[in-house]
Amino acid sequence: MCSTGLTLTIEPFRKEDIASFLKLAFCEGWLVDPWEFDFLLSAFPGGCLCVRNDSGTGIGFVTSLKHERSGWIGNLIVSAHYRGQGIGEALFLRAFQNLRATGADTCWLTASKQGQSLYEKYGFTAIDSIIRWTGTGRQRHTIPSAQTNIDSSEQIAGNIDSLAWGDRRDTLLAVTSGRGKLLLQESGFLVAQPCGEAIQFGPFSALNNSTTEHLFNAALQTVPIGTAVCLDAPASNRSAILMFSRRRMRIAGTTELMYAGRKPCYHPEYLFGLATMGSCG
Repeated sequence: MCSTGLTLTIEPFRKEDIASFLKLAFCEGWLVDPWEFDFLLSAFPGGCLCVRNDSGTGIGFVTSLKHERSGWIGNLIVSAHYRGQGIGEALFLRAFQNLRATGADTCWLTASKQGQSLYEKYGFTAIDSIIRWTGTGRQRHTIPSAQTNIDSSEQIAGNIDSLAWGDRRDTLLAVTSGRGKLLLQESGFLVAQPCGEAIQFGPFSALNNSTTEHLFNAALQTVPIGTAVCLDAPASNRSAILMFSRRRMRIAGTTELMYAGRKPCYHPEYLFGLATMGSCG
């Protein structure tokens, strides 16, 4: 039992809890979209968890997603009134245990500086920092898509993505590509998808700088002038930093990319944009 008198019982995150989560996320200034929860609750319901107050309202949440051999923990949030009672730690630990129980050899998450010590307590190690970049679109008129006529687009995107992360994440790529605009070449891909009133670039991976530049320029031209663009990219990818800086994008914040378990075959030089803003990787 918490010091507030709340009995700490972890329950499944239900669809009717989405509105309560979004209210908490809005207060924190998080960039989240409701589609994520329909996807996560369908793809890995055992990793989506909630603690409720005595009236049944959700006051703490966490989500997670299992890929082929790895998993991602995200959306860990607790109502300000109930913080300091161990709710967040209990939710995180249960999600972590559920991922490991289903065969996730490597577990990922992004952490604030304040939360980093909690994850280190359970064996997580920082492997990189993630920079949030913001800018605006540049579309003045309609231009041809950068997508090529390749029948095996999902396989190509999945192969490139797996080189960056060291694992197959095909389910996540399919859902993000399906709701966004996929720009594809044989050596790279970028998905431009709606994120609130902004457009998020990600997942976004490429194997060489010329492909990266082409995809990024083409994506900017699909977004109307004045519409916000955002993406999360690894700080260790120097090509990303140089390219985004040249395009006058601004840094809006940073988090720590952490993992536990088997050391991943992680190649940030191929990674220019995460698939979601922290919740799925």
